[in-house]
Amino acid sequence: MTRSVGLPVLALLVPVLLTVLWLVSPLGTAAMGLTAAAIVVLSALGAAAYIGYQRAEVAVSPHGVVERGFLGRINSVARREMAGVLRLETYRGDTLETVQQLFIVDEDGKCLFRMRGTFWDDRSLDAIAGLLDLDEEIRTEPVTMGELRASDPHLLYWFEGRGLPS
Repeated sequence: MTRSVGLPVLALLVPVLLTVLWLVSPLGTAAMGLTAAAIVVLSALGAAAYIGYQRAEVAVSPHGVVERGFLGRINSVARREMAGVLRLETYRGDTLETVQQLFIVDEDGKCLFRMRGTFWDDRSLDAIAGLLDLDEEIRTEPVTMGELRASDPHLLYWFEGRGLPS
């Protein structure tokens, strides 16, 4: 992910930031200082995001699954709540490229835990599914997010268009 996201972002930002500094330079040293400070703050936020991404992890035990997310939030799901694993592929945006999704669901099919192939590789998804030893449903036909929203809205986060939780 570092190469696929970090390098293009860096390649796009460096020329833009240099251009901004060049455009601000006639306004004086105070404007250049504020611009440089803004660049430093944005760089620090980018570094913090990278560290958060690197620290994200999932642990499986006989008692359940524990996830430390991107922002450091701990999410745990007890083994007794889990009923099955659902694996499917969704299209990435408006392209034909697909990404794996793994959902741990309860008896009603509601998502308890989700791993997106955008952040986790296929090997990690396979390992988690294998360790859980739950009934696994694999859907072979890729779906768009709109189709998934229509067929299984309970699998998605509220910001993915399913509405606010009631």
